[in-house]
Amino acid sequence: MENLLFSDLSHLWLFFVLVLGIIALPGMDMAFVLGSTLVDGRRGGAAALSGIVAGGVAHTAMAALGVGLMLQAVPALFTLMLVGGALYLGWIGGSLVRGASALGEVGASRSRPVVATFRQGLFTCLLNPKAYLFMVAVFPQFARPEHGPMLAQAVAMGTIIAATQAAVYGAVVLGADRARAFLRGSGRAQVFAGRAVGLVLMGGAAWMLWQGLRAP
Repeated sequence: MENLLFSDLSHLWLFFVLVLGIIALPGMDMAFVLGSTLVDGRRGGAAALSGIVAGGVAHTAMAALGVGLMLQAVPALFTLMLVGGALYLGWIGGSLVRGASALGEVGASRSRPVVATFRQGLFTCLLNPKAYLFMVAVFPQFARPEHGPMLAQAVAMGTIIAATQAAVYGAVVLGADRARAFLRGSGRAQVFAGRAVGLVLMGGAAWMLWQGLRAP
């Protein structure tokens, strides 16, 4: 029975603290959840959040399989991920900016399909370079043979990541939904909010593209 238990659980608390700090730091995932909620309310925010969590699960699986180490060994692959992620996020941001005028009357704008929002959230998370840096620099420091079976460790750390994402981004959804209700009476403020989120995504995409192009 002892073989199925971790020899030391204290490292999971440190892992949780690091994950909380990384997820709580504003970034592309948070901006996408925020923008989706402002456009489609809790429905859109929940779909975006579900996609982000699914992406986090995929990242954990990839880290357990050693994909992060492969990216570290072949920098060109990581550069390709940066460029691809930048172009994708830039497209999402541009779509928000171009469609912001439709947010003037929230109730009149047609909601995006939940599946489409989920898919965009999944891709946003999968193409987030911060997640790959985490896979390369942080995950290997905690997933060690002396802590127990690797599968059990991956499940435990994946659960921590998913629960933290759900808590942090869930709070973003609730806050953004309240802000959406407040902005509903002001078409100009609603348009401004939509464009601001789109510009944040485009700015992040430009930074990612610059990082990818200057990489050796």
